[in-house]
Amino acid sequence: MIASSSAERVREIRRKVENGERLDFDDGLALYAPSFPLQELGELANLVRERMHGDVAFYNINTHLNPTNVCIYRCRFCAFRSDLRDPKGYVMTEDQILQRGQEAVDNGCTEMHIVGGLHHKMPYAWYRGILQTLHAAFPQLHLKAWTPVEIGWFEFLTKWPVRRILEDLREAGLGSLPGGGAEIFHPQVRDQICEHKADAHKWFEVHRTAHQIGLRSNCTMLYGHLENAYHRVDHLLRLRELQDATGGFQTFIPLAFHPDNTQLSHLQKPSVLDDLRNIAVSRLLLDNIPHIKAYWIMLGIETAQVALAYGADDLDGTVRHELIYHDAGATTPEFLSVDRIRQLIEEAGRVPIERDTLYRRVQRDPTNPRHWWVDHSEASAAV
Repeated sequence: MIASSSAERVREIRRKVENGERLDFDDGLALYAPSFPLQELGELANLVRERMHGDVAFYNINTHLNPTNVCIYRCRFCAFRSDLRDPKGYVMTEDQILQRGQEAVDNGCTEMHIVGGLHHKMPYAWYRGILQTLHAAFPQLHLKAWTPVEIGWFEFLTKWPVRRILEDLREAGLGSLPGGGAEIFHPQVRDQICEHKADAHKWFEVHRTAHQIGLRSNCTMLYGHLENAYHRVDHLLRLRELQDATGGFQTFIPLAFHPDNTQLSHLQKPSVLDDLRNIAVSRLLLDNIPHIKAYWIMLGIETAQVALAYGADDLDGTVRHELIYHDAGATTPEFLSVDRIRQLIEEAGRVPIERDTLYRRVQRDPTNPRHWWVDHSEASAAV
């Protein structure tokens, strides 16, 4: 009887997906259940993925900047943070930040991803100044910076409302928001892993406000720690609800938890099968978010490549100088070349397309790849 019921559930979900109908909370729980065959789940996610993007897979040329690892918070899942007097602690100087920007431009980067610790000795002007300095020196770089955790801290420092902070940061050079700080929204889990950090309400307030003033953003979910399927589905459907209201999310990135060097080091990291299931479930439930990213830094190169058949349409990019997940035990390289990324995409049977942060197609001068421009043609927009 149980097996028969499970088979009926699979058939009903398949019917919904094939007909383009929206899946509900119970469907999400069924997708996470071991009784839902992973291969069939992948087929359904791939159906939706190809319906949206055909055989295209995106990548970008980007770099990361983590200006400091000193942080007031002590999240149990974080291996990156440091105390002020810890030998591991650091704060980048303006010269170091400018050097990183120059390196990015010299290597043809279109984007700099900026997140870090919340240094309690640094004023809001320091964080804003990072954007202003980089934007003035390298206006061609798109600055994707500061999660709602940082924005909430800036709110505390300035006593300004979120909207004013975002408008001020945009004036300084902010181009869009990353999706970090989401972790797991449900308080049963969030209170255990990051009790004092910005809560789900603040996370949504920041992204909602960003979308209202015309800033695009990404969204994430950290999985494989203390949460279960119920918390994951709850998380995904909250994201879908905001996207229904604003349409401002570009990409969803499932983030596999890496336990090494954290307060949760006794846990095992998610398996490859867990990773692929999360990618596929995300593609099926988040029917209104255009892109699903297989973040190779966390998944591993091989799993990220396979994920292109399980609902993902983006591999992220070259990712220079990523520190946060490598501090937590990620064994992936700290950089991938463009040739290697394109090879991975082609081996997966996809067509590699370089994009900028806003998913516009990037064209490069073949005689000097550092020189690039955004393709505004109709053909590019269709991709």
